[in-house]
Amino acid sequence: MDFRIVIDSREKEPYTFACEVLKAKLDAGDYSVHGFEQQVAVERKSLSDFVGTVIHDYDRFARELEKLSAMDAACIVVEADLNAVLCNKHTDSLRAVSPQSLLGAATYIGIKYKVPVFWCGSRPAAVRFTDAFLRSYIREISSKGDLCHE
Repeated sequence: MDFRIVIDSREKEPYTFACEVLKAKLDAGDYSVHGFEQQVAVERKSLSDFVGTVIHDYDRFARELEKLSAMDAACIVVEADLNAVLCNKHTDSLRAVSPQSLLGAATYIGIKYKVPVFWCGSRPAAVRFTDAFLRSYIREISSKGDLCHE
């Protein structure tokens, strides 16, 4: 199978991957796999973007979460270390939001929408995680012989 990652055309700071990439408008998420755009997605967030989205602009983000939750596999990657956030080492990015509130929002998303939030520690780690997540999805459906897609 020809594995190509699709990057949402609205992504302002796209990741760089070793494989071939395509740019296209995605209905949900920032990254997907060509041919499986409705089945799998990864939503990328810097820490300040995550704070702004889940605390200050949650209604809009909830619509995105609804779309992600309808997929076979979707997740949110945060380019920050959770322990550093909980130890208040990112006060500039937290915008006066308590670390406990941010953790509560992240766990709520995982429970309510079944979309896990992965704290990847850094942008390079988030890139590697995103690649691995998308490849794992394709490996899983390939092993089940379920490569029929829209």
